[in-house]
Amino acid sequence: MTLAIRDEIAAWGADDSIHTTRTRCNGRCEDACVVTVYPQGIWYKSITPDLGRRIVREHLLQGHVLEEHLVYTYDKVFVATGLGAAGTTREEAARKKQDNAV
Repeated sequence: MTLAIRDEIAAWGADDSIHTTRTRCNGRCEDACVVTVYPQGIWYKSITPDLGRRIVREHLLQGHVLEEHLVYTYDKVFVATGLGAAGTTREEAARKKQDNAV
């Protein structure tokens, strides 16, 4: 995934203006694989290499948000679009982790 996005950035000669950071879990495993675009704080879900390349071309280079793949936006607080997987509370996650440890 990361390589497809980085290759597309390089193919368009945009290395000087677009920076990527590969991370591990962003806390939304249910929506994996995710890409977050800053400074807007836009989260895309279920990323494939082709979708990653589209994000570079259409969103980063042309400014067109891919609404159909948008899962969260950020404007001082996260705003869910309703397209993401249902989250769990910390208590539910801790209980699930404890149940799996037994």
